Amino acid sequence: MNSLHVRMRWLGWRRPRVARWAQVALIVLFWFACDLTSRRLHLPLPGSVLAMALLLVLLLAGAVPAASLRRGADWLLAEMLLFFIPAVMAVWQHLPLLRAEGVRILAVILVGTVLVMGTTALLVDLVFRWRQRRAG
Repeated sequence: MNSLHVRMRWLGWRRPRVARWAQVALIVLFWFACDLTSRRLHLPLPGSVLAMALLLVLLLAGAVPAASLRRGADWLLAEMLLFFIPAVMAVWQHLPLLRAEGVRILAVILVGTVLVMGTTALLVDLVFRWRQRRAG
């Protein structure tokens, strides 16, 4: 057993019933640390993308069990609408821009949404097939 895995177990990562607020706090702290690292090292990618990639690697490696973050992640996804309210309010402050470039903005949003949904569907399908092959 590698030392990172032992430390994660010692810190309580193996307990599947970690409080939801603690899981959300861990996710936010991980994002904050990656964002700070990205800014300090002048990396060409945002800290949130770095955090997501590193967390994915840790989950795949088994260093962080998915059960230790599931409740917090589920809560964040369930309350995602709250994260979009500031963006909607910002749109109202830029109505002239929306009138001038609204069609282009709408086209970018639609194409981006279709690309994200299609990529997500393909990835879910690939992971599902991979898990079936692995189990069978």
